Order: sequence, then C-alpha cells, then structure tokens
Amino acid sequence: MHLNKAQKVDLKAAVTAGVAAGLISGFVKLGWENVLPPRTPERDAVNPPQTLMEQFGIPKKITRGTYTYSEQKMPWASFLMHFGFSTSFAIIYEVLAEYKPFIRKGSGAIFGLAIWVAFHLGIMPMMKTVPSPSDQPTEEHISEALGHIAWMWTNDIVGRELYRRLTK
Repeated sequence: MHLNKAQKVDLKAAVTAGVAAGLISGFVKLGWENVLPPRTPERDAVNPPQTLMEQFGIPKKITRGTYTYSEQKMPWASFLMHFGFSTSFAIIYEVLAEYKPFIRKGSGAIFGLAIWVAFHLGIMPMMKTVPSPSDQPTEEHISEALGHIAWMWTNDIVGRELYRRLTK
C-alpha cells in the first residue's frame, strides 16, 4: 500500500491488525519449533524466556510456573513472553509498514531475519540469556532463522489483509 496525500494511516486498524497477526504468528512459531526444535532438551529445560525473566529478577516460582493440559505441564510464563514478543513486533511491523511500505520487502522475511540477527545473535548472547552464536548449534541457527522468516511472513500476510479489511 502506497499512501498518497489524501490517504491517512488508520493507526487503530494497524494496531488491531498487528495484535491479531501477532497472536496467529505466535502459534505458527510454536508449531515451527515443534517440527524443528531450536534447542536440545537439556538447553530447553530452562528456556530463553524463563532465563530472561530470571535475569530481570522474576522469581523461579513464576518463571517456571506451569499449567496442566492433557496431562502435560505447559510453561505459562514462557508462553506469555513468547506471545508478548510476537504481538509487540507484529504491531511494530504493521504500523511501520503502513507509514514506510519498504518495510514489507520480502513479505516480512527480511524483517524477520533482522529480528533473529538482532536478538538471537546480538542482544540475547550479549545479555548471556543464550550462548554466544559460535556456541549455539547449527540446528538452532537453522530453526531460528527459518522460524523467524515463517513467523514474520505470517505477520505480513495476516496483518496486511486485516488492515485492508478494517479500512475498506
């Protein structure tokens, strides 16, 4: 979508589209990680969202809290972080893309790879939330890079279509 002078960005529609896209893409990324798990079971025993929360002083009774569904313990705090991250970046992407359409180059793939590089190869290793990139296995790089492409491509498709429907 290219804006001409008569068109205005509907910020509420962009945020709404971003929220919906972020929730859906969060499920896509979770599914992706079930097919191509980025971490070994040992490294995933305390996953990066749990580690990050603990680095910020959140107690283990919260960060490692679970709920039981279908006789399986599910990490609710990790899911909150996962969907919070997904939704936050989907909103940022959708709002930015409405003002600066070049953000959509590659239908989200380039943006997704940039997020992977920034967080998984830069910020989180610097914070010691995850190992340095050279100490991460190749499988982790492959899973995370491709997973970030699938995640942000989903945000692009869903967010763009919802914005179109909300503003037509």
